[in-house]
Amino acid sequence: MKKLLIFVISLAVIGNFPISASAYGWGYQKNNEGAPPDVGFYGQLLSEYDGFYIDESGDKEIYLTFDNGYEEGYTGKILDVLKEKDVPAAFFITGHYINSAPDLVKRMNKEGHIIGNHSWHHPDFTTSSKARIKEELDKVESAVADLTDQEEMLYLRSPRGTFNKKTLDWTREMGYINTFWSIGFVDWNTGEQKGWKYAYDSLMKQIHPGAVLLLHSVSEDNALALEKLIEDLRGKGYTFRSLDHLMMKKLLPRGSYWY
Repeated sequence: MKKLLIFVISLAVIGNFPISASAYGWGYQKNNEGAPPDVGFYGQLLSEYDGFYIDESGDKEIYLTFDNGYEEGYTGKILDVLKEKDVPAAFFITGHYINSAPDLVKRMNKEGHIIGNHSWHHPDFTTSSKARIKEELDKVESAVADLTDQEEMLYLRSPRGTFNKKTLDWTREMGYINTFWSIGFVDWNTGEQKGWKYAYDSLMKQIHPGAVLLLHSVSEDNALALEKLIEDLRGKGYTFRSLDHLMMKKLLPRGSYWY
């Protein structure tokens, strides 16, 4: 799957931005009126390097993604809800998470979720060498392959949300698709959780067709809000899809993808 997608993407590449050492931190102007956020020039930049932050089709589809740097005891609950509601997700994990929660990594895979690469040590890629980045990513991919039957990784979430043209170019060359997001909020501070309603409201007011949601699994609020979030979004006509579905939509003519 990874080799096929990268090959097809490479056929569509027209040109590259010049490599630059500038560092960017992913961000955008939130839109609370049912429309995608304004990401400025980041959108074109990601497109040039075959990354994405949104499903641009306009379809009422949602993509759930979680960042898992370490475990606080809530991922099991999150997986329970996803299984009960039959919702696919992608979990971007680090080396620390693999070492500390191998059973949860196995469960993610067993229950049909995508495991994405969030690097081994979570370094700033914009200050890392190409060799260091490759080592970080290879180590996660190898460890996950040893634990599960997912033999390769396609999706990458840049540590700390930092990137530049150089890191986008290098990681694409390594076979990864940079995966950013169009909806998120400050949910990772475990000492400042504000209740499930705050998490629910923060996400619902940003919802738009084609949204890629970023949630952190260390948030108790997210775990408690997830079931209602799924139910209410379905009530509004949204369907939950996997990142593989999004990639098929990007690569194939409209109407020819099958899942």
